[in-house]
Amino acid sequence: MSITKAQQDVDDWIKAHGVRYFNELTNMAQLTEEVGEVARIIARRYGEQSEKDSDRDKDLGEELADVLFVVLCLANQTDIDLQEAFDKKLALKAKRDHDRHQGNEKLK
Repeated sequence: MSITKAQQDVDDWIKAHGVRYFNELTNMAQLTEEVGEVARIIARRYGEQSEKDSDRDKDLGEELADVLFVVLCLANQTDIDLQEAFDKKLALKAKRDHDRHQGNEKLK
Protein backbone atom coordinates (compact mmCIF):
# COMPACT_ATOMS: atom_id res chain seq x y z
CA MET A 1 0.00 0.00 0.00
CA SER A 2 1.30 3.46 -0.81
CA ILE A 3 1.48 6.21 1.76
CA THR A 4 -1.01 8.18 -0.35
CA LYS A 5 -3.49 5.30 -0.12
CA ALA A 6 -2.89 4.98 3.62
CA GLN A 7 -3.60 8.70 4.08
CA GLN A 8 -6.83 8.31 2.11
CA ASP A 9 -7.84 5.23 4.09
CA VAL A 10 -7.33 7.11 7.37
CA ASP A 11 -9.35 10.05 6.09
CA ASP A 12 -12.14 7.70 4.98
CA TRP A 13 -12.09 6.03 8.39
CA ILE A 14 -12.33 9.38 10.20
CA LYS A 15 -15.31 10.35 8.03
CA ALA A 16 -17.04 6.98 8.54
CA HIS A 17 -16.30 6.33 12.22
CA GLY A 18 -15.18 9.55 13.83
CA VAL A 19 -16.79 12.92 14.31
CA ARG A 20 -13.72 14.82 13.08
CA TYR A 21 -9.96 14.77 13.48
CA PHE A 22 -8.74 15.63 16.96
CA ASN A 23 -6.95 18.96 16.85
CA GLU A 24 -3.24 18.97 16.07
CA LEU A 25 -2.15 19.40 19.69
CA THR A 26 -4.33 16.52 20.84
CA ASN A 27 -2.94 14.32 18.06
CA MET A 28 0.60 15.33 19.00
CA ALA A 29 -0.09 14.24 22.58
CA GLN A 30 -1.64 11.02 21.25
CA LEU A 31 1.44 10.40 19.10
CA THR A 32 3.69 10.89 22.12
CA GLU A 33 1.61 8.38 24.08
CA GLU A 34 1.75 5.80 21.29
CA VAL A 35 5.52 6.21 20.84
CA GLY A 36 5.85 5.72 24.59
CA GLU A 37 4.02 2.40 24.31
CA VAL A 38 6.41 1.30 21.55
CA ALA A 39 9.37 2.38 23.69
CA ARG A 40 8.06 0.42 26.67
CA ILE A 41 7.79 -2.80 24.67
CA ILE A 42 11.22 -2.41 23.09
CA ALA A 43 12.91 -1.45 26.37
CA ARG A 44 11.54 -4.51 28.09
CA ARG A 45 11.60 -7.04 25.28
CA TYR A 46 14.88 -6.11 23.61
CA GLY A 47 16.56 -3.93 26.22
CA GLU A 48 17.83 -4.64 29.67
CA GLN A 49 14.63 -4.03 31.61
CA SER A 50 12.64 -7.07 32.68
CA GLU A 51 9.29 -7.53 31.02
CA LYS A 52 6.27 -7.44 33.30
CA ASP A 53 3.66 -10.17 32.97
CA SER A 54 1.17 -7.52 31.86
CA ASP A 55 3.48 -6.48 28.98
CA ARG A 56 4.19 -9.95 27.56
CA ASP A 57 1.07 -10.03 25.40
CA LYS A 58 1.57 -6.53 23.97
CA ASP A 59 1.82 -6.58 20.18
CA LEU A 60 4.68 -4.40 18.91
CA GLY A 61 3.22 -4.39 15.40
CA GLU A 62 -0.10 -3.11 16.70
CA GLU A 63 1.61 -0.35 18.65
CA LEU A 64 3.69 0.67 15.62
CA ALA A 65 0.47 0.76 13.59
CA ASP A 66 -1.02 3.10 16.21
CA VAL A 67 1.96 5.43 15.72
CA LEU A 68 1.51 5.30 11.95
CA PHE A 69 -2.22 6.00 12.20
CA VAL A 70 -1.64 9.17 14.25
CA VAL A 71 1.19 10.31 11.93
CA LEU A 72 -1.18 9.90 8.99
CA CYS A 73 -3.85 11.88 10.84
CA LEU A 74 -1.38 14.71 11.47
CA ALA A 75 -0.30 14.71 7.82
CA ASN A 76 -3.91 14.82 6.64
CA GLN A 77 -4.98 17.63 8.90
CA THR A 78 -1.93 19.77 8.09
CA ASP A 79 -2.24 19.17 4.33
CA ILE A 80 1.03 17.29 4.02
CA ASP A 81 1.46 14.88 1.12
CA LEU A 82 3.40 12.35 3.15
CA GLN A 83 4.25 10.24 0.08
CA GLU A 84 5.93 13.24 -1.53
CA ALA A 85 7.67 14.22 1.71
CA PHE A 86 8.91 10.67 2.29
CA ASP A 87 10.16 10.28 -1.27
CA LYS A 88 12.10 13.57 -0.97
CA LYS A 89 13.56 12.53 2.38
CA LEU A 90 14.63 9.11 1.08
CA ALA A 91 16.34 10.71 -1.94
CA LEU A 92 18.11 13.20 0.34
CA LYS A 93 19.29 10.47 2.70
CA ALA A 94 20.49 8.33 -0.23
CA LYS A 95 22.59 11.20 -1.54
CA ARG A 96 23.80 12.56 1.80
CA ASP A 97 24.44 9.26 3.55
CA HIS A 98 25.53 7.09 0.60
CA ASP A 99 28.95 6.27 2.06
CA ARG A 100 28.47 7.56 5.58
CA HIS A 101 27.89 4.30 7.42
CA GLN A 102 30.33 2.00 5.62
CA GLY A 103 33.27 3.44 7.58
CA ASN A 104 31.51 3.48 10.94
CA GLU A 105 33.42 1.15 13.23
CA LYS A 106 30.45 1.01 15.60
CA LEU A 107 28.41 -0.83 12.97
CA LYS A 108 30.93 -3.62 12.34
